[in-house]
Amino acid sequence: MLRRKPTRLELKLDDIEEFESVRKDLENRKKQKEDVEVVGGSDGEGAIGLSSDPKSREQMINDRIGYKPQPKPNNRSSQFGSFEF
Repeated sequence: MLRRKPTRLELKLDDIEEFESVRKDLENRKKQKEDVEVVGGSDGEGAIGLSSDPKSREQMINDRIGYKPQPKPNNRSSQFGSFEF
């Protein structure tokens, strides 16, 4: 493997301005997202971390991913079909 001298990087004014604009844009998006969560928090759909009830957190996650759990039947005929014992 060839060794070479380290490349020197120069920070230009254009780079700094681009960084500042991207950072401000990300901050604005974050504020908008927080505002949406605060507005959505009034009907119970807000931030997950604020809910202390694990059932509601689990329900919110299931709703978000589209999972609808079906209750498991407790009788043997539904588990093994129509076999006679």
